[in-house]
Amino acid sequence: MKKVLVTGVSGFLGHHCAVELLKSGYHVKGSLRDLKRKNEVLEGIKKEIDPSEKLEFVKLDLLSDDGWDDALKGCDYILHVASPFSVEVPKNEDEYIIPTRDGTIRALKFAQKAKIKRFVLTSSAVTMMGVVYDSKNNTGIVDAKDWTDPDSEKINTYIKAKTLGEKVAWDFYENLPEDSSMEMTVICPGGIYGPTLTGNISGFSLKGIHRMLTGHFKMSMIPPVGIPMSDVRDLAKIHVLAMTEKKAKGKRLIPTTSRAHSFMEIAEILKENGYSKVSTKKGPIFMIKLMSLFDKEVKGMVPLVGNIISADNTETK
Repeated sequence: MKKVLVTGVSGFLGHHCAVELLKSGYHVKGSLRDLKRKNEVLEGIKKEIDPSEKLEFVKLDLLSDDGWDDALKGCDYILHVASPFSVEVPKNEDEYIIPTRDGTIRALKFAQKAKIKRFVLTSSAVTMMGVVYDSKNNTGIVDAKDWTDPDSEKINTYIKAKTLGEKVAWDFYENLPEDSSMEMTVICPGGIYGPTLTGNISGFSLKGIHRMLTGHFKMSMIPPVGIPMSDVRDLAKIHVLAMTEKKAKGKRLIPTTSRAHSFMEIAEILKENGYSKVSTKKGPIFMIKLMSLFDKEVKGMVPLVGNIISADNTETK
């Protein structure tokens, strides 16, 4: 039975990946920073499939070498999903950058040492979207050849961290020794939406929807943002396929909608389906920028505001 290490298995995407792997007959090792969360993850996974003896949990930290050798022992593949995710501007950018960048390198080094067949990295479409932020236009289409400039003044810390994390991964992969057989595929989702199996809605995407539904003051006006979007269930299936699909070797995949979808579209769909507390008032850009002076989360949203970004997902399809 093929065995797969899934880092960040407690995350929104991570536990869905575990479900798809189990449904496809793989044995799963799921990494957690705190093993106290394993029951939460296990109960969530059981809603979709009984893992029987094919699921185990290991303790790993992106900032430490401890446990990686044992975690990868016997594994054929790794889905490196774990990464900090928040648009809130941190006091120190290293809070996001070091776990994302150094954690990716750490995972790659141990994967190479363990002779993993293929390393699948979860990146983000934001690693491409910066070309639109830096242009004079507020609309554009990005593809796998595009790269966000990590030194741009028009991006937030999360975008910078994800870009640096993917760049170091490609640098590592392109400089593997000749005798290495490890392959790599990178997956760049858009905004990730869909059901959580664990009930945890602390992540940015789900928290935003919850705020819309409950009429939270931060969503009393809808920011003018349009991005390509991804369904978490589709992403999980694509992560599993990306481990073995020959054509995916060495590729940046963009499993998103081709056109941008706006937060206003989401709000209107929710409103039409009876959620009366959802606001459909458009938030003026100047008001959002003013609020960003006092709110770190709003400040992190500023780079996205006013931009409508689509994606060329032709090759991925």
